[in-house]
Amino acid sequence: MAVNAESFEPNWELTQLLDIFPLPIRQALIRLPNVDRVIEVVLDLGRRPEARFEDDFVFLTDNPVTHEDMAAVVSHLSPFGGDNRAGIEQTLHRISAIRNRSGKIVGLTCRVGRAVYGTIDIILDVIRSGKSICLLGRPGVGKTTMLRECARVLSEDRKRVVIVDTSNEIAGDGDVPHPGIGHARRMPVTIPSQQHNVMIEAVENHMPQVIVIDEIGTEAEAMAARTIAERGVQLIGTAHGQTLENLLMNPTLSDLMGGISAVTLSDEEARRRGTRKTVLERKAPPTFDVLIEIQDRDRLAIHQNVGEVVDALLRGYTPQPEVRQRTASGGIDIVQEADPAAIAVVDLQTQPHTQQREDEMLFGVNGEAVTDTDKPLMIFPYGVSRNKIERAIQNLRVNASIARKWDDADVVVTLKTLERKESERLKAIAAENVPIYSIKTNTTTQIQSALKDVFNLPALDVEEIAMREAEEAIYQVLLDSRAVELSPQTSYVRRQQHQLAERHRLQSRSTGLEPNRRVRIYKSEG
Repeated sequence: MAVNAESFEPNWELTQLLDIFPLPIRQALIRLPNVDRVIEVVLDLGRRPEARFEDDFVFLTDNPVTHEDMAAVVSHLSPFGGDNRAGIEQTLHRISAIRNRSGKIVGLTCRVGRAVYGTIDIILDVIRSGKSICLLGRPGVGKTTMLRECARVLSEDRKRVVIVDTSNEIAGDGDVPHPGIGHARRMPVTIPSQQHNVMIEAVENHMPQVIVIDEIGTEAEAMAARTIAERGVQLIGTAHGQTLENLLMNPTLSDLMGGISAVTLSDEEARRRGTRKTVLERKAPPTFDVLIEIQDRDRLAIHQNVGEVVDALLRGYTPQPEVRQRTASGGIDIVQEADPAAIAVVDLQTQPHTQQREDEMLFGVNGEAVTDTDKPLMIFPYGVSRNKIERAIQNLRVNASIARKWDDADVVVTLKTLERKESERLKAIAAENVPIYSIKTNTTTQIQSALKDVFNLPALDVEEIAMREAEEAIYQVLLDSRAVELSPQTSYVRRQQHQLAERHRLQSRSTGLEPNRRVRIYKSEG
C-alpha cells in the first residue's frame, strides 16, 4: 500500500536536526559528503564534537564543546523527560542528556531518527498473521524502525493500532504523531517507570486490536504484556536481549517465554522420558507466539512457535529457526528452513506411552538404535567454583553441564584438601558409586586437567587451551560488555592473548604477580 504522508520529507527532518547546532558544527555537518549516513552527533563538554556513522566517526571541529554550545542546542529542544530524553517537534530525532552530579548537562547524544519504509516486507506474512510478536536484536540494528513500520502497515490494513510510546521514539516528539506511523494512535508515557500502567490503560480505554510497545524491560511490563496477550490483543514489541536464549535465562523477562520451573518427576515418568528426576519445564504459555531475532538489517531468524521451541531447549535440543535474508535486488531468500526435528522429539516424548512409542524411543523411527551421547555429563562441584568449571567446559568444548544437586551428578569435582577430611557428604557420594575427581587448587587449569581425564581427552597443548579460553572470553565481552579475567599464563602466552584481544578491538592488561599473573580482557570505556 502506498504511503500517504502529506508533509513528510526526509530532507526536511534532517534540516530540522542540523538547525539545532551552533553554526560551526552545523556547517561542518553540511560539508560531510555522507551526511545522510550519520547515525548520531555527540557533544561532550570540553571535547571536540563528533559525527558517528555505523562503524566510524569523524571530528566536526577542532574547538571543544562549551557550556554555551550546550545551552544553544537545548534551547531548540522540547523539555527533557524523566528518562533524560528530549526531541524536536514532529521529528523522530532523539536527544539524550548526560548530567553531572549537580544535574547540569555535560553531554548530549543526538540520535538521527529516520522513518524507513519497506523494512518489514521480509516478515509481512508474520506481521499480518495476527500473532503476538517479539523482536530482538542488538542496539542500533533497527528494532524501533521495524516497530514503526508494523504500526503503519497494520493501521492501513484497517486495524485499530495503539502505540505505547515511552520516549516518543516511535511516533516522534510533540503532540502530533509523526506520519510514519500511518493511522495508528499514540499514547505517550509521562513517567518511564509507569509504562506498564499505560499499557493496561491502552487496552481498557481504547479497544485496540494491536498494541505496539518498545523495550519491555521490567517484571511489571512483562506482566502487563501477558495481560494484554491473554485479552486477545495482538502485541508487537521489543525486549532487552538478542536471542531467545537471552530472554529464557533472564529471570526478569523469562515469563515472556513462559517462564521456567524445576519439576520433580516420578521414577516411572523419568524412565519414560529418559531423563533425570529433576528437570526444567515451561511454567505457562508464552506471552509471544512468534520471536524474531534481527541478526542485521537484512537478515532475520524466525521462531514460529515459541512454546514448542522453549520446550525443546529445556530438553537439551537446539531447534533451527527459519532464516530469511533480503537480497541486493530487493528480493527475499529463505536461506535456512525451520527444522522441526527437535520439536518432533518433544512431541514424541509427551505422547501416550504405547509399545510402539517405546520402540521408537529405543530404536528410532527408522529402526536405528538411539544412543545417549547427546545427554550432557552432569558435574557436581564440591568446594569448587561453578564459574571456573563452566569456563573449563567451554574451553575444552565437551558435552557437560553443572548439576545443582549431588544426587543428579555423574561426576563430582572437589579439592584434595576436602577429600582428605573425608566429610560425610563425600562419603555419601562415594557410597552411591559416583566418581570423585580431586584437584589441587581451585583454578580453571586444574579443572581442565580433571575433565580431560573424565572424557579421556588427549593431552592438549597448554598454549592451545589458553587461546581457547581467550577466544571464549572475547566472545563474552563482546556479548555483554563485562570484563573477563583469564587463567594465569606465562609471559609468552599472555602476549598472544593480548594480541588476540587487540585483533577484536578490545582492551586487555596483565594483573597479579608471577606465577599467578594473568590477562584481563574488557571493552574500552571510550
